[in-house]
Amino acid sequence: MGCGASAQAAQATVGLPAKSTEDYPAEQALSSVEVDLPHSGAIIGFRNASKPIEKYVYLRQLQQQDAASFYRLLMSNSMEIMPYVYTPTVGEACQTYHKLPITTQGVYITADDAGRVGEALRRRAPPHVAEGSLSVVVVTDSERILGLGDLGAGGMGIAEGKILLYTVCAGVAPTLCLPVCLDVGTNNRELLDDPGYKGLRRERLTGEAYDALVEEFMTEMRSWQPRCLVQFEDFGNTNAFRILEKYRHVQLCFNDDIQGTACVALAGILSALRATGCDLLDQKVLFMGAGEAGTGIGELIAMALEKGGLSHEDAMRRCHFLDSKGLVCKSRDQLQPHKMAFAHDIPYQPDLISAIRAIRPTILVGVSATAGAFNEEAVTTMAAINARPIIMPLSNPTSKAECTFEQAVL
Repeated sequence: MGCGASAQAAQATVGLPAKSTEDYPAEQALSSVEVDLPHSGAIIGFRNASKPIEKYVYLRQLQQQDAASFYRLLMSNSMEIMPYVYTPTVGEACQTYHKLPITTQGVYITADDAGRVGEALRRRAPPHVAEGSLSVVVVTDSERILGLGDLGAGGMGIAEGKILLYTVCAGVAPTLCLPVCLDVGTNNRELLDDPGYKGLRRERLTGEAYDALVEEFMTEMRSWQPRCLVQFEDFGNTNAFRILEKYRHVQLCFNDDIQGTACVALAGILSALRATGCDLLDQKVLFMGAGEAGTGIGELIAMALEKGGLSHEDAMRRCHFLDSKGLVCKSRDQLQPHKMAFAHDIPYQPDLISAIRAIRPTILVGVSATAGAFNEEAVTTMAAINARPIIMPLSNPTSKAECTFEQAVL
């Protein structure tokens, strides 16, 4: 078929049922996204797709139809393709997940599975998954997908995207990896009102019922896959810290948003310091955003400073946080538990610019999911204080980044 093939024909090529382009507007442009199974044809088909979400759909259809060709393409062109199977494109995919012409690769465990989670896991896992055979499970409850918030059952897309990194970056065979989504409902009114939404059509499970479901899932993982790493992905702040603290000493697990992001951010800071010729021990860091990612980075920076010779208290005092209510400090009331360790005895500041001027940070880190927060005044104020300031807008997807590279180098 040529580039003019219809979306329905393209879907038939990959074994998916044909559907009207009215169901998914982007399918009108999928006419050029037919899946050619040989590697050379596959990369051409991928490049012919014009929009990021169309490239995502093309790759997902290829993965379903011919996994070997998909992984060959991914492994041999990873730098080009990863942005379309993971961030930033996966954010849009999660937002429209129930409308996309794709087949789910992971396992859903829902609130209705309470009391029989183990049975559901074993029954819904792919046929090749045997007892004790998995190396990695990426699990999300979809409450805080990237900087986009509660995306309900659509959060499966983030688990499916993240699991690919284990194959591409760590060489873990895809047959040893499994994405899981805990569908506990959603508080996203837009999804609940959407007649096409395929997740549980109810508000989120909370409290003891929520904890019991997570406990049952983790217990069954220890029984079914005792040597498997469980990666927590995009849980909301309310639950992320509690769950990590509860299970980190019980079984092999970690929270990527708290711990994984911290590792990458610290590596970036150390690399920047090599470029500037400065020492980590001389740095002060101001974070805009005080959620999982930010406080996780702060704790790891403090650990690195301790290894460099600072006391724990002095190391923690090098990290400052600004949340939606202003500077996190000792005089603030009703701080969330994960912020308390960074509530220093310093004067309160109401906004970013006043905080920069008062603290005089050498490093500015954005983890707020607030696009444009690092405006020209913020950048120029950092430049006035430091000969070579380090500015790291880390929020994703790209639409949520605090600034662009071009804006940071004004």
